[in-house]
Amino acid sequence: MCGIGPVEAAVATARAIALEQPTGVLHVGVAGAKGITPGRLVIGTEAVYCDLAAEVPVVQHATPDPTLLATTEAALPYAVALPIGTSAAVDGPCGAHPGIRVEGMEGFAVLRACELTGTPAVEVRAVSNEIGEGDRARWQVARGIDTLAEVLPGLLAALRT
Repeated sequence: MCGIGPVEAAVATARAIALEQPTGVLHVGVAGAKGITPGRLVIGTEAVYCDLAAEVPVVQHATPDPTLLATTEAALPYAVALPIGTSAAVDGPCGAHPGIRVEGMEGFAVLRACELTGTPAVEVRAVSNEIGEGDRARWQVARGIDTLAEVLPGLLAALRT
Protein backbone atom coordinates (compact mmCIF):
# COMPACT_ATOMS: atom_id res chain seq x y z
CA MET A 1 0.00 0.00 0.00
CA CYS A 2 1.76 3.06 -1.28
CA GLY A 3 -0.67 5.80 -0.28
CA ILE A 4 -2.24 8.36 -2.57
CA GLY A 5 -0.25 10.62 -4.88
CA PRO A 6 3.26 10.46 -6.27
CA VAL A 7 5.16 11.70 -3.21
CA GLU A 8 3.59 9.21 -0.79
CA ALA A 9 3.93 6.44 -3.37
CA ALA A 10 7.64 7.08 -3.97
CA VAL A 11 8.48 7.28 -0.28
CA ALA A 12 6.39 4.25 0.71
CA THR A 13 7.78 2.17 -2.16
CA ALA A 14 11.39 3.08 -1.39
CA ARG A 15 10.83 2.26 2.31
CA ALA A 16 9.19 -1.08 1.50
CA ILE A 17 12.00 -2.02 -0.87
CA ALA A 18 14.63 -1.13 1.73
CA LEU A 19 12.90 -3.07 4.51
CA GLU A 20 11.44 -6.03 2.64
CA GLN A 21 13.76 -6.42 -0.37
CA PRO A 22 11.05 -7.85 -2.65
CA THR A 23 11.95 -9.74 -5.81
CA GLY A 24 9.35 -7.71 -7.71
CA VAL A 25 6.55 -5.18 -7.37
CA LEU A 26 3.06 -5.37 -8.84
CA HIS A 27 1.49 -1.93 -8.62
CA VAL A 28 -2.31 -1.97 -8.97
CA GLY A 29 -5.07 0.59 -8.62
CA VAL A 30 -7.89 2.37 -10.37
CA ALA A 31 -7.49 5.06 -13.01
CA GLY A 32 -9.30 7.53 -15.17
CA ALA A 33 -9.19 6.96 -18.92
CA LYS A 34 -10.27 8.43 -22.23
CA GLY A 35 -12.58 6.18 -24.22
CA ILE A 36 -12.03 3.02 -22.17
CA THR A 37 -14.98 1.39 -20.43
CA PRO A 38 -14.96 1.36 -16.61
CA GLY A 39 -13.88 -2.04 -15.33
CA ARG A 40 -11.47 -2.60 -18.23
CA LEU A 41 -7.91 -3.47 -17.27
CA VAL A 42 -4.89 -1.54 -18.50
CA ILE A 43 -1.31 -2.79 -18.31
CA GLY A 44 1.23 0.01 -18.25
CA THR A 45 3.79 -0.13 -21.06
CA GLU A 46 5.47 2.86 -19.43
CA ALA A 47 4.73 5.34 -16.67
CA VAL A 48 4.80 9.01 -17.68
CA TYR A 49 5.07 11.80 -15.10
CA CYS A 50 2.79 14.52 -16.44
CA ASP A 51 3.17 17.11 -13.65
CA LEU A 52 6.82 17.91 -14.17
CA ALA A 53 7.85 20.59 -16.66
CA ALA A 54 11.29 22.13 -16.60
CA GLU A 55 13.75 23.91 -18.85
CA VAL A 56 16.40 21.28 -18.11
CA PRO A 57 16.17 17.57 -18.88
CA VAL A 58 14.26 15.67 -16.18
CA VAL A 59 13.21 12.04 -15.84
CA GLN A 60 9.57 11.76 -16.89
CA HIS A 61 9.37 8.12 -17.99
CA ALA A 62 9.79 4.85 -16.11
CA THR A 63 9.46 1.48 -17.77
CA PRO A 64 8.16 -1.79 -16.39
CA ASP A 65 10.39 -4.81 -16.18
CA PRO A 66 10.18 -6.57 -19.58
CA THR A 67 9.73 -10.04 -18.09
CA LEU A 68 7.00 -8.92 -15.66
CA LEU A 69 5.32 -7.00 -18.48
CA ALA A 70 5.30 -10.01 -20.81
CA THR A 71 4.03 -12.31 -18.04
CA THR A 72 1.29 -9.83 -17.13
CA GLU A 73 0.21 -9.46 -20.75
CA ALA A 74 0.05 -13.25 -21.13
CA ALA A 75 -1.95 -13.61 -17.90
CA LEU A 76 -4.36 -10.81 -18.86
CA PRO A 77 -4.77 -11.18 -22.65
CA TYR A 78 -8.00 -9.13 -22.65
CA ALA A 79 -6.32 -6.12 -21.02
CA VAL A 80 -5.25 -3.05 -22.98
CA ALA A 81 -1.50 -2.29 -22.93
CA LEU A 82 -0.86 1.47 -22.94
CA PRO A 83 1.33 4.13 -21.34
CA ILE A 84 -0.16 5.32 -18.04
CA GLY A 85 0.24 8.93 -16.96
CA THR A 86 0.85 10.00 -13.37
CA SER A 87 -0.40 13.28 -11.91
CA ALA A 88 -0.87 14.46 -8.34
CA ALA A 89 -4.20 16.01 -9.36
CA VAL A 90 -7.42 14.19 -10.19
CA ASP A 91 -8.00 14.93 -13.88
CA GLY A 92 -4.56 16.54 -13.97
CA PRO A 93 -2.45 17.46 -16.98
CA CYS A 94 -2.17 13.89 -18.31
CA GLY A 95 -5.42 14.31 -20.21
CA ALA A 96 -3.73 16.91 -22.42
CA HIS A 97 -0.46 14.96 -22.73
CA PRO A 98 0.01 13.44 -26.21
CA GLY A 99 -0.45 9.69 -26.24
CA ILE A 100 -1.79 9.37 -22.69
CA ARG A 101 -5.28 7.85 -22.44
CA VAL A 102 -4.97 6.53 -18.88
CA GLU A 103 -4.19 8.54 -15.75
CA GLY A 104 -3.39 7.46 -12.20
CA MET A 105 -1.72 9.19 -9.29
CA GLU A 106 1.14 6.88 -8.28
CA GLY A 107 2.47 4.72 -11.12
CA PHE A 108 5.49 6.77 -12.14
CA ALA A 109 6.57 7.15 -8.51
CA VAL A 110 6.36 3.42 -7.82
CA LEU A 111 8.05 2.36 -11.06
CA ARG A 112 10.78 5.01 -10.69
CA ALA A 113 11.57 3.93 -7.11
CA CYS A 114 11.79 0.37 -8.37
CA GLU A 115 14.00 1.38 -11.31
CA LEU A 116 16.42 3.19 -9.01
CA THR A 117 16.72 0.17 -6.71
CA GLY A 118 16.88 -2.45 -9.45
CA THR A 119 13.57 -3.97 -8.36
CA PRO A 120 11.44 -5.35 -11.22
CA ALA A 121 7.98 -3.75 -11.38
CA VAL A 122 4.85 -3.58 -13.49
CA GLU A 123 1.65 -1.49 -13.24
CA VAL A 124 -1.93 -2.67 -13.77
CA ARG A 125 -4.94 -0.37 -13.51
CA ALA A 126 -8.68 -0.91 -13.70
CA VAL A 127 -10.54 1.99 -15.26
CA SER A 128 -13.04 3.64 -12.93
CA ASN A 129 -14.00 6.82 -14.77
CA GLU A 130 -13.61 8.95 -17.86
CA ILE A 131 -10.83 11.55 -17.57
CA GLY A 132 -12.54 14.90 -17.13
CA GLU A 133 -15.77 13.44 -15.72
CA GLY A 134 -16.54 16.10 -13.13
CA ASP A 135 -19.53 14.32 -11.61
CA ARG A 136 -17.83 11.90 -9.22
CA ALA A 137 -21.17 10.22 -8.56
CA ARG A 138 -20.76 8.73 -12.05
CA TRP A 139 -17.36 7.24 -11.26
CA GLN A 140 -17.31 3.46 -10.92
CA VAL A 141 -14.49 2.98 -8.42
CA ALA A 142 -16.13 -0.10 -6.89
CA ARG A 143 -16.33 -1.70 -10.34
CA GLY A 144 -12.62 -1.09 -10.87
CA ILE A 145 -11.74 -2.54 -7.48
CA ASP A 146 -13.98 -5.55 -8.09
CA THR A 147 -12.23 -6.17 -11.42
CA LEU A 148 -8.84 -6.08 -9.71
CA ALA A 149 -10.05 -8.42 -6.96
CA GLU A 150 -11.21 -10.90 -9.61
CA VAL A 151 -7.93 -11.00 -11.56
CA LEU A 152 -5.28 -10.57 -8.86
CA PRO A 153 -5.15 -14.18 -7.60
CA GLY A 154 -4.47 -15.52 -11.11
CA LEU A 155 -2.09 -12.69 -11.99
CA LEU A 156 -0.09 -13.16 -8.78
CA ALA A 157 0.13 -16.91 -9.45
CA ALA A 158 1.42 -16.23 -12.97
CA LEU A 159 3.98 -13.69 -11.74
CA ARG A 160 5.29 -16.10 -9.07
CA THR A 161 6.18 -18.80 -11.62
